Amino acid sequence: MSKLGDLGARLHRGEVGYDFIGNRKIWYGLSILITITAIVALAVRGLNMGIEFQGGAVFTTPKSEVSVSQAQEYAEEASGHDAIVQQLGNGSLRIQVGGLDTAQSDKVRTELAKDLNVPEDKIAAELVGPSWGEQIATKAWTGLGIFMILVVIYLAIAFEWRMAIAALIALIHDLTITVGIYSLVGFEVTVGTVIGLLTILGYSLYDTVVVFDSLKEQTKDITKQTRFTYSELANRSINGTLVRSINTTVVALLPVAGLLFIGGGVLGAGMLNDISLSLFVGLAAGAYSSIFIATPLVADLKEREPAIRALKKRIMTKRAAEAAKGESYDGSDDRSDDNEIAVVGPRASRRGRSSGQRG
Repeated sequence: MSKLGDLGARLHRGEVGYDFIGNRKIWYGLSILITITAIVALAVRGLNMGIEFQGGAVFTTPKSEVSVSQAQEYAEEASGHDAIVQQLGNGSLRIQVGGLDTAQSDKVRTELAKDLNVPEDKIAAELVGPSWGEQIATKAWTGLGIFMILVVIYLAIAFEWRMAIAALIALIHDLTITVGIYSLVGFEVTVGTVIGLLTILGYSLYDTVVVFDSLKEQTKDITKQTRFTYSELANRSINGTLVRSINTTVVALLPVAGLLFIGGGVLGAGMLNDISLSLFVGLAAGAYSSIFIATPLVADLKEREPAIRALKKRIMTKRAAEAAKGESYDGSDDRSDDNEIAVVGPRASRRGRSSGQRG
């Protein structure tokens, strides 16, 4: 078995593990810091909206020896507006200029033909009205709202309302981080970006549901035992699915990275670049939130429940009593080894426990 596969098996059996729940305040603090940074960036810098949302013109030129920076300078001089220039894979240029109407677009096209030394009829011009972008944005917000409502209803039925709330917070967390990064680095927000943002919700939710399913199985009839608290079992669930989550995320990120860095960076694929950029950031944020945010939030909410709080008190009292007697508590009086719920931390052998008790 490979080292990663062996680690996954040991994590699943509870022989090794990281205390995600115990250190949750660290991850909460990190997420709050990132979220605040994203909100401040949005308030101060805003988003660099593409012409699909603010209106304008897109000019596609034939192959030219003019550099991107020179073409940008020519476009801004001709239009009096900021311009975004991309070099496509075949050497042609894609020039976007916002805030132009039909008459202004024709004038800019003529000036560009002179500056770039290409025939005017070889420059393709496409005019986009701002009303179209507003319709797309409205539909996107509507779709997002419906998706969130359906997610909460499904998780509340399949699991419980606490998990539904935690998953919703994790989804909002992922969207906030992705949008905040766009604002910080000035990436252009296009229709492709919106498609990517809506797509990452499904990926983020997938990892979260995998952990929740394991947690539901681990905590079945939890109040009938006095071995492990809800947080300990939640921690076991995260560790048990950790390698699977990492593998799933890496496999999903590799093709997206190919689209982003090769398709966008080398071949100059505009729409693919917009979609893959939001997917890449969102997938990474989703993997983080499913492990460090969603399940710890469930544990926090669940341990406010009177029955779970009473269970934790009984377990702590029992462990304190065993410690006072100088005995190592292993819970053998609650369940047989064949039916044990979970093992948190290294598992002692029977021989070692028996020797310790004889000593």
